[in-house]
Amino acid sequence: MALLGQASGGFTESSSALRLLHVGIRNTVGILTDDAFTQTNPPIITATNTISQSTGLDTSTLGVLSGSIAFSRGDVGSNYIGGPIAVGGAQFLLNPLGCFINTAVGNAYENTPGVASGKGPYVSGQGTYGNALYETESQAGGGAYNTGDDLTYTTGMVLMSSLNGYLQPAQDVAGTTLVGTADDIVSTGGSLGTVVLGILKMPADSTQPEIVFDQRI
Repeated sequence: MALLGQASGGFTESSSALRLLHVGIRNTVGILTDDAFTQTNPPIITATNTISQSTGLDTSTLGVLSGSIAFSRGDVGSNYIGGPIAVGGAQFLLNPLGCFINTAVGNAYENTPGVASGKGPYVSGQGTYGNALYETESQAGGGAYNTGDDLTYTTGMVLMSSLNGYLQPAQDVAGTTLVGTADDIVSTGGSLGTVVLGILKMPADSTQPEIVFDQRI
């Protein structure tokens, strides 16, 4: 069933994984880091048995992806944004800001605006979105999950960042929090406290292979 909102057309007509239903702020205050154009996808957990199994993941594309999470990157400098980083001395400067609207190089036939301007627009200031880029398997295990277990999405769940900078539930199948577990970016040296990225409104299904959520940042 089509969702009403500010977007027009179905998800198959969009060139972005992130579908803007009721948009918050299209934020362009920030400069993309160099690795925002060169990171592999997935960028952190890449082992075969733990690789992100998202329906929207394009492993052939380098750089941050549409629908992936934009992070503050104080390890690079003031006003830089990009994808997630592995554990390092400045890992506490990594905090989620919102979700990228397009990949680092933008969309086809747009003169690669990301490369030309160094800007990677992301949505902040809340809003409602459909996102085809999300984790479907546990990356490192946490709560009731073992590495590689299928993640369960249920309406009302809190969404947080995965280790790879994609959306994932902040609870397991029993409702136990995953915050501070191996599957939480905090446990690998990310932000000092898990940021609530959104509240899940609609899980994906065979008809609509994207999750719909109200963003909270």
